[in-house]
Amino acid sequence: MEKKEFYRKVFALVVPMALQNLINVGVSATDVVMLGKVGEEALSGCSLGAQVFFIFNLFLFGISSGVSVLTAQYWGKRDTVSIEKLLGIVIRLALTVGLIFMLGSFFLPERLMKIFTNEEAVVAQGVRYLRIVAFTYPMVALSTTYLSLIRSIEKVLISTAVYGCSLFLNFAVNAVLIFGLFGAPRLGIVGAAVGTLCARSLELVMMLYYARFRNRVVRIRLSYLLHLDRPLLRDFIRYSSPVVVNEFLWGAGYSATAAIVGHLGSSAVAANSITHVMRQLATVIVFGIGNATAILIGKAIGENKREEAQEYARRLLALAVVFGLLGGALILALRPYLTAGFGFSGDTAAYMHSFLFMMSYYVVAQSFTCTCIVGVFRAGGDTRFGMLIDSGILWGCSIVFGFLAAFVWKLPVRAVYFILLSDELVKTPFCLIRYRQKKWLRNVTR
Repeated sequence: MEKKEFYRKVFALVVPMALQNLINVGVSATDVVMLGKVGEEALSGCSLGAQVFFIFNLFLFGISSGVSVLTAQYWGKRDTVSIEKLLGIVIRLALTVGLIFMLGSFFLPERLMKIFTNEEAVVAQGVRYLRIVAFTYPMVALSTTYLSLIRSIEKVLISTAVYGCSLFLNFAVNAVLIFGLFGAPRLGIVGAAVGTLCARSLELVMMLYYARFRNRVVRIRLSYLLHLDRPLLRDFIRYSSPVVVNEFLWGAGYSATAAIVGHLGSSAVAANSITHVMRQLATVIVFGIGNATAILIGKAIGENKREEAQEYARRLLALAVVFGLLGGALILALRPYLTAGFGFSGDTAAYMHSFLFMMSYYVVAQSFTCTCIVGVFRAGGDTRFGMLIDSGILWGCSIVFGFLAAFVWKLPVRAVYFILLSDELVKTPFCLIRYRQKKWLRNVTR
């Protein structure tokens, strides 16, 4: 494919997915900004309570990314029957896990919050938040897995439309119920939870309408939900299991990081909440490139165009690094305005200033490693290596030494945070070596 045509196709995929990522960041930022005006305890309670959803969402991302290894390559063969059977497998699995998370968040919210912090005021706020958002898990399970799978067949605009409407509703309900506008009760963190519940309900309704009346290519079929195709199920387990394990361990590792920061005090938690949102904002295009990489390379491999797949990988990795550098520069440019704009003072302001600087170079390394692992390696079925390098370095390096730095060596907060953000830097050379070996170029369809 000529370069001009190639980049036109890339950005036709990347732009809607980047907008979707930006909208998802907007949902998180809405809660952070509005609850930041309520108080640090409400902000910290929401931020740490959202870690439960974060783990669940990464599990969904794991099975969705895992099945995309197969669906992108089957799309290259235009085998829509196999794609519909795979859709039945992932929806059934996702709904089961969604119900488990719903029950845990509703009946055991205090126990879950105490994993992340020992401050009673923050725990109390988080419990109020979790009991309401618990009902969103089955909704998200169905809508996320469906919208993620149809991205593999190059239908990306519907996700942008769904999440755009969701963001608008979430913002409106949050503003009314958090601050008590237009005569509504002033609910604080409960208002943020209700806003999330309303937004997730809208996502589900829009997704079901699209699946039933608009999508004529891939359908949700009851027969494939009730009766699983065993050969495809074996393929799904083989190629998706490492991805699911990887995302679960990565999510658990991220939550372990949040728990370590949570025990460093509410000032560190509040500063980390803003830094996390900025990381998401700086990488919206990069994660879009990673998803586009998986689609384009998977499709090329499914069509048995190996040389084309190699060239796509080279171009897309270079593009990811460029946007990673731009994301890091954005964080540095906004750092002084963010520190002053939130009205924080003392330790919170000082921590946020330092955390944002560390995040500026972290996102550059993550841009390369994410596109390698999520895009290039998974597109060719090289999911086991991605799991080993991603989860192994996170747990064996940054979390272990971060824990020791915080609770054994008693290092300063900034030093602990620096160690917790070391994993992406360590992963970079390993990903580069694997990419050059080309062991990821495999056709995994039947």
